[in-house]
Amino acid sequence: MELRLNAVASHVWRGVVDVLTPSQCLGCGQPVHEPASLCVSCWCKLTYLDDPVCDMLGTPFAYDQGSGALSPAALANPPPWERARAAVAFDDASRKLIHDLKYHDRQEAGLLMARMMARAGRELLVEADLIVPVPLYRWRLWQRRFNQSAVLAKELSKRSGKPWKGDILLRRRRTRSQVGLDLQERRRNVKGAFALTPDGEALVAGKTILLVDDVRTTGATSGACAEALRTAGAAKVTLLSFALVLAPAKFHI
Repeated sequence: MELRLNAVASHVWRGVVDVLTPSQCLGCGQPVHEPASLCVSCWCKLTYLDDPVCDMLGTPFAYDQGSGALSPAALANPPPWERARAAVAFDDASRKLIHDLKYHDRQEAGLLMARMMARAGRELLVEADLIVPVPLYRWRLWQRRFNQSAVLAKELSKRSGKPWKGDILLRRRRTRSQVGLDLQERRRNVKGAFALTPDGEALVAGKTILLVDDVRTTGATSGACAEALRTAGAAKVTLLSFALVLAPAKFHI
């Protein structure tokens, strides 16, 4: 009886809060019916990366080429992960959500991003044994106070019921910012920068690991993480990000 009364009181209190502080669109600030959401106009500004896409890179195809189809880029230079998906393309609309989470600690942006990622990566979540976020170096983590990829991984875990671990994949040395670097410079910058803890090696051995990040630009950072996971014994690594850069980046990420 007491639990039921507490639930009713909590529901009433949420209703009062919604009346006093109505939900706002995360894109433009206009009133919306649900928290952690966008208005119709802002939804339409996002570029969704729905099927058909390259199974290995998640890049869009102009037409359906069948299940498991690979793009020329994937065939010419296969990445160190097996499959990848992203919810949206990186542009002005998606950048605002990413920056709201990453730099302004707006957690509701992370909730929306994870919800969209869960839809885009539903097949990857089904086959995953463990969800692991791309880590930050400890100094950057101290500066920001949280890892945005870990926020997304935790929410994806809640939605899928799959376990997640945010402390087993480590960035063991500080690297320079990837902004402004070309693909080869990015790869050199993060080469050998990631490793698994001893406990992490035991957890990933023989398992399918879903690696989570907020943005994939060239794939250099994700690739270095995937290589560390494979070296530690992971049977398979897949990759899920919120946004994917489809052209040379013109934005500050």
